[in-house]
Amino acid sequence: MIGVGAIAGIAAVSLGMVLTPGPNMIYLVSRSVAQGRRAGLISLAGVGLGFLTYLVAVTAGIATVFALVPEIYLTIKLVGAGYLLWLAWKAVRPGGRSAFTPKELAADRPGRLFLMGLLTCLLNPKLAILYVSLLPQFVDPQRGHVALQSLLLGLTQIAVGLTGNTFFVLTAGSVSAFFARRPLWQRVHRYAMGTALAAFAVRIAADRSRVVLAAP
Repeated sequence: MIGVGAIAGIAAVSLGMVLTPGPNMIYLVSRSVAQGRRAGLISLAGVGLGFLTYLVAVTAGIATVFALVPEIYLTIKLVGAGYLLWLAWKAVRPGGRSAFTPKELAADRPGRLFLMGLLTCLLNPKLAILYVSLLPQFVDPQRGHVALQSLLLGLTQIAVGLTGNTFFVLTAGSVSAFFARRPLWQRVHRYAMGTALAAFAVRIAADRSRVVLAAP
């Protein structure tokens, strides 16, 4: 049903997304350093559910809702931007720490770890727009059910994304050890992380793009 070229293409795009630092990766690395690999993997499971939620929702037509009721999209977008700004403030405020500084986050129970990973992912509605704009580029109506193709291609993107983020979770401890011996680099990283999060927040809040319904 789906061509090898389409799968390879969506996998390549997903890999590029994973290698570009974003809120999910920053949170996962921070949690892994603070509480260990197990906590990072539990948080990653929450992120994975967030990916899957957006994919299923887009496949079911939530993009149409965003297009017809833009206030819903705007509300989710502003909430997400506010959340990122809060994370940025926590990074740069007096006494803040680098994400790679060990034991800076209070230990959370598995349920909260999962929930925070899920919220970190869901509070970025651009994922829905990404699926809406990206998946059609690899769907071929001649190969069968379009929605099913979109779902399978989206699952490919999620698989690549989770694999890449698992690598960051598992190697976070080694990076933490590097920063532990270099306090100056800890400070540089902390401000770089805060700046990046603030930039994400401003970009999301200032983005004036809207969901456009594709022609049938």
